[in-house]
Amino acid sequence: MRIGAIISLAYAFLSCCNVRADSTAQATNNLSVDLGKGVRMEFVLIQPGKFLMGSDNGEANEKPVREVTITKPFYLGKFEVTQEQWQALMGSNPSFVKGTNHPVEMVSWDECQEFLAKLKRKVKNLKPCLPTEAQWEYACRAGSTNEFCCGDDDASVSEHSWCSLNDMGTTHPVGEKKPNAWGLYDMHGNVWEWCADRCDANFASVPAQSSSGGPRTYRIVRGGSWICVPHRCRAAFRLKFLPTDKFTRRGLRVCLEVP
Repeated sequence: MRIGAIISLAYAFLSCCNVRADSTAQATNNLSVDLGKGVRMEFVLIQPGKFLMGSDNGEANEKPVREVTITKPFYLGKFEVTQEQWQALMGSNPSFVKGTNHPVEMVSWDECQEFLAKLKRKVKNLKPCLPTEAQWEYACRAGSTNEFCCGDDDASVSEHSWCSLNDMGTTHPVGEKKPNAWGLYDMHGNVWEWCADRCDANFASVPAQSSSGGPRTYRIVRGGSWICVPHRCRAAFRLKFLPTDKFTRRGLRVCLEVP
């Protein structure tokens, strides 16, 4: 199916959801989802394409570098999920550092699934989920082949992230740093972001658009956090944790899959 037809079909579904297209930014095909009580969640349409996943300059679990094809468009949260948004759906705020527009943190992978299930009721014809590792890295890089969306220099990443170079010992409200080329904020730093995938030891078999199979229970986080050195905020850097782990600095960014 042609990409234009897929997008048109997605827009047709929106008329029967609590979702609206951003008419002031049709070039970017942004969406806004009503969570109730004046709280909304913004999404950016990510078009299909190819990219090089992984890094030859990183850890063993970031190799081998390989070409991955994202075959379907998807929407990704413009920002990390905020405490206000989490509170709107879950009725609680587990975060250690409190702040309405700060990213929610101290949430487990399992708790993220509960949040996504509640979000599903707001977008009945789209599928809320965590991004796969491939979707996450593709969106983070936004066309870049460097270690960060903004290049390879550690100092330059300060303009796009909250990390050990500038963190001031706390999380920060989402969207205060520069976005990447595709209009996504805080892809580097601020809080770690859970991905859908179970843990693979390296990038030899990580799938493009579905969670990897097998009996492994560990899940992946991406992006680094406000206390991480720049090396840990790189596009390819990854860590594994149990899905029940909700140690501080772990949050999420929502993906909406197009039917």
